[in-house]
Amino acid sequence: MQANDRNRTIALAALFQCVEGVIQIATTGKVDSQLFSTCVNSIITKNTDTIEDIYGGLENLEKGFRVLMFQLGTGKMTPDGRVKDLEATRYGINLLYLEKKLANNKIIFQKLLDSLTGVQKQLDFFDDVTHESIINKLAEIYTETISKIGPRVMIKGDQTQLAKPENAAKIRTLLLAGIRAALLWRQAGGSRWKLLFSRGKMQREAEKILRESRI
Repeated sequence: MQANDRNRTIALAALFQCVEGVIQIATTGKVDSQLFSTCVNSIITKNTDTIEDIYGGLENLEKGFRVLMFQLGTGKMTPDGRVKDLEATRYGINLLYLEKKLANNKIIFQKLLDSLTGVQKQLDFFDDVTHESIINKLAEIYTETISKIGPRVMIKGDQTQLAKPENAAKIRTLLLAGIRAALLWRQAGGSRWKLLFSRGKMQREAEKILRESRI
């Protein structure tokens, strides 16, 4: 994958889409089905030529691009009048940090890859990547790999929703998808400095992608 602004913007949009899914579940107990399936697919998709292929096309990342533009902007309000969610930025930064720690832990990283290979084989028995069995397995993988390297991502929201096992499994799965996006961000040349000093450039790139894709 080429290290350029476009690929970095796509990867960061994917990261924010995963974060948006976490927030939706944590606060309402529900998540947009297309958003969720796109994120889950990115974990288990293999043999792709481009970053767009990992997400099944840029149209599947529309929410991520819009959240990216909101979160990287300097204003305190989003265009539709909502207060900017600072938790989204915190979750995103936490995932970028965890991915860096994962990359430096060869044992855990290999365990993660081996476990995901097992899930890919399990998909032969299920037509839907969001089947409960698949989500539970991906959540288990997150617990046995990412959670071991710490620090844990502390999720805020409605405690009633967070206490439900099915919601906890979906959140862990989305966090795992966020780690995947963070890996793509790094492979595309992303870094802490890029995030700090290229915010405006990535906002403009996201706007351009949305305009070109007509989404």
